[in-house]
Amino acid sequence: MKVIKRYLSAEITTSTLLVFAALLMLLALFDLIHELGELGKGGYRLLHIIAYVLLSVPGHIYELFPIAALIGTLFAIAQLVANSEYTVMRVSGVSIPRMAFTLVQVGLLFSVLTFAIGEFIAPPAEQFAQQLRAKAITGVIAQEFRSGLWVKDDRNFVNVAQVLPDSVLVGIKIYEFDADHRLRRISLAQRGVYQQNNKWRLQDVEQTNFDDTTTTVDRIAEADWRSVLEPGLLSVLLLVPEQMSAWALFSYVQHLRENNQQTSRHEIAFWNKLIYPFAVLVMMVLALPFAYYQQRSGGVGGKVFAGIMLGIAFWMLGRLFTFLGLLRDWPPFWSAILPTLMFLSLAVVMMWWGERR
Repeated sequence: MKVIKRYLSAEITTSTLLVFAALLMLLALFDLIHELGELGKGGYRLLHIIAYVLLSVPGHIYELFPIAALIGTLFAIAQLVANSEYTVMRVSGVSIPRMAFTLVQVGLLFSVLTFAIGEFIAPPAEQFAQQLRAKAITGVIAQEFRSGLWVKDDRNFVNVAQVLPDSVLVGIKIYEFDADHRLRRISLAQRGVYQQNNKWRLQDVEQTNFDDTTTTVDRIAEADWRSVLEPGLLSVLLLVPEQMSAWALFSYVQHLRENNQQTSRHEIAFWNKLIYPFAVLVMMVLALPFAYYQQRSGGVGGKVFAGIMLGIAFWMLGRLFTFLGLLRDWPPFWSAILPTLMFLSLAVVMMWWGERR
């Protein structure tokens, strides 16, 4: 069994790496073509585009791991079936569950890599990529912290505590400085609604004005505010929950709870981060009985196509249950784990049926 395990490990790892290379090059090409449309805007040059595409690669690796593992495993087992090696293994007494256990052992490394990339590499790379792109195109310098989004707007510094899905700003602080870098005004607004042409309508505004010798406080129901910020730029500057690390999501959920704010989307994203690496194991196990059933119909190309379809189905189910969980207010854990459980159940049923045959 040790020989079979080493042989399977080598075949599956090689096939998965080849699939990874092909899919990553394809996605990088799509990113490059998309970003070339922005070439020349502001200071956005070809070097910025190349850097942006390269920084997006870790995020693609994280997203593609289950699909690449599924297709790679399907391809490797299809080759074993075509060369009658799979039949020899079965005749030698290797059962489908035993083979599945071997695949799980091989896939544990992939799961650890998936978690490590999703937790430590992809989030900071994606954030840096978005900041690089935004700074090159608009000249805006921004950073997201626990206290919210901080943006340098000309001589002013702006802090936004929360950005709602409809681009409404909540908890706005504007620190205005003069040409000599002296603080002249602090404006605190409860909400900000975008109007047009970079103009916002601030509501429930409290302005503290600093003169040379006096300080005055004014309270205004509504005030207009012009800023480089606009909804399209906000969507670029802010990391969506799905791109954050599990630890950052956990901390942010606690922060939202302390402020009595909605946490469902971030909680679902948190559980997805913890469960997603196990999806690699499920997809690899699923490839085993699926390839076995297809040994008499279709070639390797058909199996690869089937793997792509299964991977797309898994990706779509994940998004579907995320949205359903938000709409129906399902427990975040179940919204995150249901797609993986469904595919695991499919794999177990197919292996059971294969053993009966």
